[in-house]
Formats: sequence, structure tokens, C-alpha cells
Amino acid sequence: MATTSQRQPRRVFTTADGGLLLFRVQDVPVLLAPSWAIGSLIVIVLYEPMVSQMLPDASVATSWILSIASALLLGVSVLAHELGHCVAALRLGIPVRRLRLFLLGGVSEVARSPREPRHEGLVAVAGPAVSIFLAAFCGLLLLAVPAGGVAWLLVVECAVANLAVGVFNLLPGLPLDGGRMLRAGVWALTGARARGTRAAVFGGGAVAAGLVVWAVLGLASGSPDRWLRLGVCAVTAWFVASGAGDELSAEGNRSWPAGLVITDLVRPVLQLPAESPVSDALAASAGRGVVLVRADGVAAGLLDEAEAQRLAASSPHAPAEFAAERIRAETVLLTSESGEEIAERVRETPAWQFLVVDDEGRPAGVLRREDLRAALARRPR
Repeated sequence: MATTSQRQPRRVFTTADGGLLLFRVQDVPVLLAPSWAIGSLIVIVLYEPMVSQMLPDASVATSWILSIASALLLGVSVLAHELGHCVAALRLGIPVRRLRLFLLGGVSEVARSPREPRHEGLVAVAGPAVSIFLAAFCGLLLLAVPAGGVAWLLVVECAVANLAVGVFNLLPGLPLDGGRMLRAGVWALTGARARGTRAAVFGGGAVAAGLVVWAVLGLASGSPDRWLRLGVCAVTAWFVASGAGDELSAEGNRSWPAGLVITDLVRPVLQLPAESPVSDALAASAGRGVVLVRADGVAAGLLDEAEAQRLAASSPHAPAEFAAERIRAETVLLTSESGEEIAERVRETPAWQFLVVDDEGRPAGVLRREDLRAALARRPR
């Protein structure tokens, strides 16, 4: 049985994509979210007084231009950091859905979690490695730039931005890279990914608390950068705390009851000609999944029962293909996949039914999201 695939048109900006398309890395879209502008504006406003202090002879216009340059350099630094993650993941065969810059940070969204602790660690360390390399390069560049001028300040800003991005992300708490490295280490030592996640989530809570304390100390001591510190720490602490919670929730959704196999959950699958009357296909679908196959042997898709009912009400003899849900690569599950991988795939894919096939590509059944949710809800707590 063959399946069809359609190449989606490349869009520049849509709400679904989540931002402005800057470029692509091996077909991975690099997007700039609207919230990035808000974060950059915060940096510009809070950093301008510091520029005036470091360059007292600079005009007001120069101070604002350098503040804008600082925000842009921070964005470029985050982009370079995320590209490190993206390239490492692609080299390890881990598909990346998109790379997105938002507010004061960025994220490389992988289509599936790493299946080995070694892969988790390598992808996590790639971002900080890029950032620290760029910070070291800018530090060497400072030796060739006269101190106290505009060029010197720009290089300092670039060095500080990359050093801050690299060092901060090495803190041992999810969703930061240091937290992913901690999870990889605990995972490798214990063989339990969930145990590593819990340890790294605890670390994320500690990091968020530390950011709040640092901001309060800055206010109490009257530090020159206290307002910049407060703004950045408040947003970042919220990001870390919410991200750690999301990671813990996602880990819970990945867990799979012992002894449960995918074949226990699938519904029997029936293959029907795509030109079959939709009323007949609907009648045959009771308690089963229906694969609609064209005359050339290519699968037109899975019968969408809700759409089939609407079509049958008005045109019962219309071809069932008109009510088919296209079979996509992400909606095909293998019986050989682990339960955790299946749970993660179903959770991340916007579809209500999945075609399950064996290693030779033969249909083994149809898994419905509702059936999987019910099975996971019954697992021992």
C-alpha cells in the first residue's frame, strides 16, 4: 500500500507558523516571533542609561543607537546559540520542526525527543558551546580594538551577550540546556529518563528562585543595572519556572503502563476502494478504522467519520474519498516503536486517528487518540 505526500507551500508569515520567516536551515524554518520586538524594546529602554555611563561623551542619539545595537546583538547571539542546537539535532538524525526567537530567548523545537541520553547531552551542549566560542572570539578581538570608543563598546556588548547566553543556559535546571544535560546524566546513570526529568525540574525551580533573589539584591544595593536586572530576571524567572512545569507535565504524558502494547489499543483496519459510496464506508466503519485505497493502490487516506456523516446526510452515494483524512508521515505509527515514543508522537501531532503498520508497512490497525487517552488514564498512580 502506497501513500501520497504533498509538499506544503513555503509561507513568509502566518499565525500558525508563529513568526516572520528569516531563512531556513535544511528546510527548518527560522522564525522571528512578534514578542521578540517587545523583549528587544525592554532591553533598549533599560540599557540606554548604562551606555550613557560607560560613554559619558556620547550624544543622546549615539546612546540610543548603541542600545538598539545591544538588543540586536543579543538577538543574534541567541540565534547562533539555537542554530548550534538545531544543527546538532539534525546531524544526529533528530528532526527539527522549527527554530523560533521570542521575547528574550529562543527555542529549537524538535519533532521528537532524543531516544538516548547521549543524544540529549550532545544536543544540549551544542548551544552553549557556540555561545562561549563567540564570547572568546570577541574577547580576543578586544585586544585589537582601542578601549573607550564606540567600536570597543560594540565588541564588549557582543562578548557579554554571548557569554551571558552561554553561561546562563548552563545552569542545571529545565528548560535550560544545563537542565537537559543534567537529565541526560541522570538518565544515563539510572536508565530512567523520568528520574532525570524530575531532578532537572527541581533544578529549574532553584534557578528561578535564584534569579528572583539576584534581582532583589540588585535593588537593595542600588546597583547601576538594577532596573535592567529586575526586568530581565522577572521575565526569565517566569520563563524558567513555567518551562520546568511544562517539562514535568510532558514527561508524565510520555509514561507508558507496564505490560501495555500498542496492538492492545488499535482498532481493526478495513481497506475499501476510495470510490465506494460514503454511506457504505460509514456503515462498514463501526468499531473499525477504514483505509480508502484508489484503483492504483495508493491510499487516499483514513475515513473521517464525522466528515463522512455530514457527506452521507446530503450525498450518500458520493465517493468515500471525499471524506478521507490524508495519511501523513507523522500520523503513521510502527508496532516496533516504544510506548513512550508512541505517546509522545500522539501528544504532539494534531490528529485524532493514526494508522499503525508493522515493520514491512502492512496495516495492523488504527489507533484513536481517545483510546490511547483512556488507556493512559487507567494507569496506576
